[in-house]
Amino acid sequence: MFHKVKSVEPLKDFNLSVVFLDGTRKNYDVKQLFKYEAFGDLKKIQGLYEQVKVDAGGYGISWNDNIDIACDELWENGKSA
Repeated sequence: MFHKVKSVEPLKDFNLSVVFLDGTRKNYDVKQLFKYEAFGDLKKIQGLYEQVKVDAGGYGISWNDNIDIACDELWENGKSA
């Protein structure tokens, strides 16, 4: 079952506040993904992290064509807020 994303907000220290369509809110720590080269750009490129947006249909979030996170990852590994 997909837990579609309604909104996402970048927080301090590379955390995200994610709201799902059912109203559930979770915080997701992006730092755990810095071991992957593409996610390192969020630290290196000034202002990129703040450009996070919900993908069409709510199936995930993205920053650009190379950096995205699926809704299931956000749901399963996010912490209840």
